Amino acid sequence: MSEWNKKREVMERYDLTAHIYDMRYAEEQNAKFEVALKSLDIDRCGLVLDVGCGTGLLFRHIASKAEKTIGLEISRKILLQAKERAKNFQNVHLILADADSTPFEENSFNLVFAFTLIQNMPNPAETLNEIKRVAKDNAVIVVTGLKKAFTLESFEELLLGAGLKIVSMKDDDLKCYVAVCTKLFYY
Repeated sequence: MSEWNKKREVMERYDLTAHIYDMRYAEEQNAKFEVALKSLDIDRCGLVLDVGCGTGLLFRHIASKAEKTIGLEISRKILLQAKERAKNFQNVHLILADADSTPFEENSFNLVFAFTLIQNMPNPAETLNEIKRVAKDNAVIVVTGLKKAFTLESFEELLLGAGLKIVSMKDDDLKCYVAVCTKLFYY
């Protein structure tokens, strides 16, 4: 299957299930957010990117701490659900775009979240490289990996191979691993 066909399949699946997404996944997503946010020391976090923002469930957890939050999503119908949620926040902005080709300059974001994203991507390493590209040098990058798609070892290898340093790794009885990372620098 070509990369674009896999993306199209994911887009169509999320478009078809947008109206029931929160009912199916909100509890698990919120549990992931809580695990990740416990691992972070966030007071004010500047510019935040939520790659694959889904219906915008993360917004209520992070918008009050961010100067601006950008939600990026490839599914138009899921993004319409996020638009409804974003109306509650003046500093949340939404963009319909592909996570592998974000419309942002390098070193733009202080904090980047990629919840429930990389297992849906045809080339997760490419996606992580794009996330790393738009993250500032001192940014925190939070990535989840679905356990049925990755072993702990393969998920760690993927993150390290993309040039990310794992600061903490949690799974707290979740269906995924929650990795808090920074950019890895070689001297």
